[in-house]
Amino acid sequence: QLVESGGGLVQLGGSLRLSCAASGFTFSSYAMSWVRQAPGKGLEWVSGINSGGGSTSYADSVKGRFTTSRDNAKNTLYLQMNSLKPEDTAFYYCAKGKSDTGWGLYNIDYWGQGTQVTVSS
Repeated sequence: QLVESGGGLVQLGGSLRLSCAASGFTFSSYAMSWVRQAPGKGLEWVSGINSGGGSTSYADSVKGRFTTSRDNAKNTLYLQMNSLKPEDTAFYYCAKGKSDTGWGLYNIDYWGQGTQVTVSS
């Protein structure tokens, strides 16, 4: 199970930190991703992190503003979002990878229920 939290309404330029609590699988053995879906648009992969947390990757749209991290002792994934823009408004999903490395939409085999992030201008 993946349960996201931390979403909400924030003003342009503000920050939010999303959390994703994992259970039911060996969290430390799998890469994890964040994926978002804006209103009326398709899924967009946002960021990925390998099982150990030592390697990360980001979509160009969020690079330099978002940081993903994980605490394997707490079975929790994080997404720190800074300098938020209205175009970051979306439903954000935490997603489990198929192996210890690799990310992208085709490397996901389980999704959380998501949390809404709204950035006002």
